[in-house]
Amino acid sequence: MNTVHHPIAIVGAGLGGLTLARVLHVHGIPATVYEADPCAASRTQGGQLDIHEEDGQRALADAGLTGEFRSIVHEGAEAMRILDQHGKVLFDQPDDGAGRRPEVLCGDLRRILLDSLPDQSVQWGRKVTGVRPLGEGRHELTFADGASVTCDLLVGADGVWSKIRPLLSDAEPRYTGTTFIETYLYDADERHAATAEAVGAGAMYTLTPGTGIAAPREAGNVVHTYVELNRPAEWIAGIDFTDAASAASRVVAEFDGWAPELTVLITDGQTAPVARMIYTLPDGHRWERVPGLTLLGDAAHVMPPSGDGANLAMFDGAELGKAITAHPGDVETALTAYEQALFARTEPFYAQARGLLELLLGPSAPFGFIDLFTAADQAE
Repeated sequence: MNTVHHPIAIVGAGLGGLTLARVLHVHGIPATVYEADPCAASRTQGGQLDIHEEDGQRALADAGLTGEFRSIVHEGAEAMRILDQHGKVLFDQPDDGAGRRPEVLCGDLRRILLDSLPDQSVQWGRKVTGVRPLGEGRHELTFADGASVTCDLLVGADGVWSKIRPLLSDAEPRYTGTTFIETYLYDADERHAATAEAVGAGAMYTLTPGTGIAAPREAGNVVHTYVELNRPAEWIAGIDFTDAASAASRVVAEFDGWAPELTVLITDGQTAPVARMIYTLPDGHRWERVPGLTLLGDAAHVMPPSGDGANLAMFDGAELGKAITAHPGDVETALTAYEQALFARTEPFYAQARGLLELLLGPSAPFGFIDLFTAADQAE
């Protein structure tokens, strides 16, 4: 099989990689995205995201997609309430309509990015099995189907378990001790009226030290549940998640005494529970400059979820695209400028992400989390 050459190869068709490809396309620079999934619809693309003015919305503006973004906003979804484990409302914040951090579905956001790219920009079913430096900044990618490509610039946008990261860094993600177990309730208002009422119009949190539930209401009368547990990796490994009923039974046992309208989110989920173990790279992860190679998004700076991950990934993609555009014919200068800004920009987010996880499930839960929002309201 002949090896194909592309000037710019992006591994991973997540939000960051697609934003990079789009910004490059806007400036007339072709790039090819390689994605392991067989097609765009092959798996669920995650839940609802709040898109921040200072990074995610700026990236979408750089991509020329602000109008498309506004068309997929879930109006009213910025509302939030915090309950205790018995269902008592402790904090209730309506959506004020200001829209500073509007909510959209990850799948919808990915769709508008995909639709904005030329045909064949994304090659599906391309699972990377090997990466080999060829010298002078060039690299060769090998795929599971036996095909291979070479490129002048290789960008790892391939997430937590990046195949590209080891060429730049020996850092490995470590388990934080927290796992989110994910499931969905569909037709929530009709099928589970008490639970839908408890969740409210936006996102609901019920938090105790080490154990909690987050349940944002998504478009289409869907409640998306994240059961949040501080548990050892061995405890998670001891649950057979291929047996949905058994897994749900084992998880709900950790919520003894909780209100039934809350535990229904675990026991009556209409999708099999999926364990999402939370990983992080070392604080302030960075690497030495390697010719023809860089990272963005979780491949560069995976950390606990704090509402910033997707925003940072898109901003990384836009900033890298603009750096390449600003230095035509000089990839190394572009990558140096991009990485210097990337490292400085992302370093503070590690502590912020750890701090938020501590507020969600640490000894002060839920009151430290409530204080975070009451302080923000008072500051406005």
